[in-house]
Amino acid sequence: MSFRFTAPLAGIVAIVLSAAAMAADIPANIAAAVANPARPEAQRERDASRHPAELLAFAGVQPGDKVGDFLMGGGYFTRIFSGAVGPTGKVYGYQAAEFVSFMSDYAKWQDDTVAFAPNIAPVRSSLAAITFPEPLDLIFTAQNYHDLHLGRATPEQIAAINKQLFDALKPGGVLLVIDHYATDGSGDSQSNKLHRIDIAMVKAELIAAGFVLEAESDILRNPADPRTASVFDASIRGKSDQFVLKFRKPA
Repeated sequence: MSFRFTAPLAGIVAIVLSAAAMAADIPANIAAAVANPARPEAQRERDASRHPAELLAFAGVQPGDKVGDFLMGGGYFTRIFSGAVGPTGKVYGYQAAEFVSFMSDYAKWQDDTVAFAPNIAPVRSSLAAITFPEPLDLIFTAQNYHDLHLGRATPEQIAAINKQLFDALKPGGVLLVIDHYATDGSGDSQSNKLHRIDIAMVKAELIAAGFVLEAESDILRNPADPRTASVFDASIRGKSDQFVLKFRKPA
């Protein structure tokens, strides 16, 4: 496996795994979950660009795991987690009450996803009171962390959300964060307009919550993205430069 080391951040050294290394060995439980023909065709068509098998392998998903899909959106990853953890596992699709109030489709997407498999359960609560029915092995959030920085939450509220995610994990549990790269050094100044966030800000906030940055992946990198357009712009939609960060709660 090829890898390199990043510079230390707050005393932590993270391994950066290459796309080739990640794709080399996909566990059978994950491969079967991605290949499941019962998944919606529109979601399966996105697999080539979203690399779900490599991402779940990077996260270390095992049969029997308890997973929280935080800010689950349309349930793309929720359905795949369901197959990967199997009947002895559980997947909690978390949809924020604030998101549901903003757009009712979030509730419909959650309901449709829960109906996909019996090991998926809905969690719908305020971001101020995030709770799961049991301690989790993994919390996963894809292209959503920047949403905490759209200007509606204070830094103190964001810190409280991160602490709730920390507390929801078992000791040794993993938090995997995927989001769109913003210009280096821009903080969250581009989050509202471009739906991007500075990777350094994400690292700093989650380390402050108690997480250890364990590894990074380049599986979703696109150096051709200038990071200057909204991720919804036709010129870059579905092709944005994205980071993948694997944090761990100390055992």
